[in-house]
Amino acid sequence: MSAGYVLAIDQGTTSTRAILFDKAGRPQATAAVPLRQIYPAPGQVEHDPEEIWRSVLEVCRAVLSEAGTHEIVAVGITNQRETTVVWDRATGKPLANAIVWQDRRTTPLCAALEREGWAAHVAETTGLVIDPYFSATKLAWLLDNMPDLRERAARGEVCFGTIDSFLLFKLTGGALHVTDATNAARTKLFDIRTGRWDARLLDRFAIPRAMLPEVRDSQSDFGSTLASDFGATLPIRGVAGDQQAAAHGHACVRPGMVKATYGTGCFVVANTGAEKIASATRMLSTILHQRDGVRTFALEGAIFMAGATVQWLRDNLGLIATAEESETLARHADPNAGVYLVPAFQGLGAPFWDADAKAAIVGLSRAASKADIVAAGLEAVAFQTRDLLGAMRQDMAVSGIGSAGTLRVDGGMTVNGWAMQRLADILGETVEVAAIPETTALGAAYHAGQAVGFYEDDAVLSETWAPAKVYDPRMGASEREARYAGWLEAVARVRSGGA
Repeated sequence: MSAGYVLAIDQGTTSTRAILFDKAGRPQATAAVPLRQIYPAPGQVEHDPEEIWRSVLEVCRAVLSEAGTHEIVAVGITNQRETTVVWDRATGKPLANAIVWQDRRTTPLCAALEREGWAAHVAETTGLVIDPYFSATKLAWLLDNMPDLRERAARGEVCFGTIDSFLLFKLTGGALHVTDATNAARTKLFDIRTGRWDARLLDRFAIPRAMLPEVRDSQSDFGSTLASDFGATLPIRGVAGDQQAAAHGHACVRPGMVKATYGTGCFVVANTGAEKIASATRMLSTILHQRDGVRTFALEGAIFMAGATVQWLRDNLGLIATAEESETLARHADPNAGVYLVPAFQGLGAPFWDADAKAAIVGLSRAASKADIVAAGLEAVAFQTRDLLGAMRQDMAVSGIGSAGTLRVDGGMTVNGWAMQRLADILGETVEVAAIPETTALGAAYHAGQAVGFYEDDAVLSETWAPAKVYDPRMGASEREARYAGWLEAVARVRSGGA
């Protein structure tokens, strides 16, 4: 094939977008709509699944209006992970708002699991840690708090899924209740070693097996869209969770290659090849992709607040009027201010996994300015990335996996030149910014396109990948280490409640 497009659906935390990618992997049409955030109580975050579904229809129809449906060779889907949906199998109607990955309402249940000694089994089977982040406790909360839901689920009347599964059900008119291995791996119910749902965990959470989706390869037959939705039946052939899709979009095809996506949060993913690494540093082991039944694994670390920290500086403190203004202010900050912002608004993710940590600004003096605080917010992203990379590389070294020596990055924050230079400085290594900003959607397109022969194999994708911009470290080692030591001290104060 020399003509045609892949339609990529990227359903994210704050927006839904659709992009048409051509044979060269270049976006040719894009549409996006924002997604409303629902906050029922402190620490709780929800989405309206019907709003998500309507947004998918809207953006897909918008880009398809620019190219005939006959030119679409395949559809790929990527999605916010862990976000939990339950819906009526007969009608496809959601039975509650989706509980978003950021939601912390299940912290007490996670504490109970720790006390019961489940941490080792969870790590061994799912590769994850016990934290409210993942789907299992969210689903258990819905089953415990919605009357008759567990009984209905046991009768096969209710479907559970992450966003990909819900969208596949809707797009195929209820013909398929499926997910892919990368999304299943994020539920804390899936044994990533065997590729099966874990009976012990299902029993502990009293989750009826009948409500779980079938798990398929990341490149597979996921049915076809309804002609009534888009005017034609379009084959869906690729699905991957957003961070795994971004790694594929970055062509992180060899063990040791690492990417970071800076969106609402930041997620760092390292390819570990055929080996599921048992992390000694509380990193997550997960599935990078599954093809032809063969799983490729990854290590992952999560920063809950990246771009969301900039949003907080703008919307809550009013220190900036736009996200773009943060770069200008940071350039005017006092480099010796000693101000640290620890953005633990939803607790701290890897490697600390402290759900009770609280956000704080540490090191303020009378001379501190708003520029210093904004710079500290941006610098916190660099410090947290170093936390993750250091832990990951320690784990990989034990397994004999060497470091690629560079970090490939994408996401909204990568347009901030000050933030990217500071990232390179704090890491002490090269940072390569993706040429295609929508790398997550590109990865979904690559999966779908490879499944139908539209795109070449991984080796070719790797050869053709090139960054749009490269940042090399400029900061001296002594300053780098002094700044990082200050960060670790600030984190320790926040965790001990002494900030």
